[in-house]
Amino acid sequence: MNEIFENLYDMTAFSNIIAEPQFLIMYAIAFVLLYLGIKKQYEPLLLVPIAFGVLLANFPGGDMGVIQADENGMVMVNGVMKSIWEMPLHDIAHELGLMNFIYYMLIKTGFLPPIIFMGVGALTDFGPMLRNLHLSIFGAAAQLGIFTVLLVAILMGFTPKEAASLGIIGGADGPTAIFTTIKLAPHLLGPIAIAAYSYMALVPVIIPMVVRLLCSKKELSINMKEEEKKYPSKTEIKNLRVLKIVFPIVVTTVVALFVPSAVPLIGMLMFGNLVKEIGSNTFRLFDAASNSIMNAATIFLGLSVGATMTTEAFLNWTTIGIVVGGFLAFALSIAGGILFVKLFNLFSKKKINPLIGATGLSAVPMASRVANEIALKYDSKNHVLQYCMASNISGVIGSAVAAGVLISFLA
Repeated sequence: MNEIFENLYDMTAFSNIIAEPQFLIMYAIAFVLLYLGIKKQYEPLLLVPIAFGVLLANFPGGDMGVIQADENGMVMVNGVMKSIWEMPLHDIAHELGLMNFIYYMLIKTGFLPPIIFMGVGALTDFGPMLRNLHLSIFGAAAQLGIFTVLLVAILMGFTPKEAASLGIIGGADGPTAIFTTIKLAPHLLGPIAIAAYSYMALVPVIIPMVVRLLCSKKELSINMKEEEKKYPSKTEIKNLRVLKIVFPIVVTTVVALFVPSAVPLIGMLMFGNLVKEIGSNTFRLFDAASNSIMNAATIFLGLSVGATMTTEAFLNWTTIGIVVGGFLAFALSIAGGILFVKLFNLFSKKKINPLIGATGLSAVPMASRVANEIALKYDSKNHVLQYCMASNISGVIGSAVAAGVLISFLA
């Protein structure tokens, strides 16, 4: 009878959890992420799948955690080191489990990030940026965090490729961070993806924190509509629809000529936007890209990225360094945009609200919504959403181009 009870006990996960209590830390992290996604509604479409992936990965015996390959692509399979790239997909599914199958087929190959960019493009309206093109420069300034943290990470002992993968978190763009890391430091993909998506979800917390540190009440009260009335723009767009169709074609061509390594991201982003702007003739393509394909890609990406967050992969000093460095990159990107606006205002009669600089991230449209809420607290009539979107959307393009530059120099 005792033997039966012992076998029943061994069948459960309790013995493993008691032997390795660090599993409890991972459960706590998963529950916190679920709370933020469900209760606080911080990017639930991303955070809920990621958090549930974390939970699934850390049940002993469930075989749902992603086993990360080393720098040479080697993984331990039943006590034997094998090259993950020489294993057929059905062997990966059979010997390593479902989540590894999804991860190595869709994530590690670099397939999903461009697909998600296509969906993002289909959901993005470049109109606010084209109407306020002069504000797009602040999206470029917000890439400061990427390159600052890259240099700091190298000084701390990371290789240039690892440092670039860490710095790209500052772009606040999960697919870009994943794509860059796949190319430069695939062994760090798990923690970098987790950090990138977690900080994207925490935009409603991080942006107000940085804004409070750097901006005065007077600056945050700058009313963009009043500034437009005082100093109206001399540039008039006569046919916005034609411009919105031409824009993705021109951007793709220019980026392809100057930064070819950014084409997988920028090209798919612009293609998604193009089928949206053409209208009824490509509605079915737009509908697929923005709904079914995008939703399926988000589910697989979230679950498999969360499943990389096992005790072995997460509870170590390298991962802690990535989490800290990622936060620094994120905060510096926000600060870079704000400081550039402050510099601009020193030499311009037409003042810019610093919140527009704070939204030079790729977290569209959440960063703009957060900035607009902050502005309304200081002036209930000061709606800055459309102006923030100009910087916000340009940040998507800027981070993808920055990723392409890093890949070109370091890959």
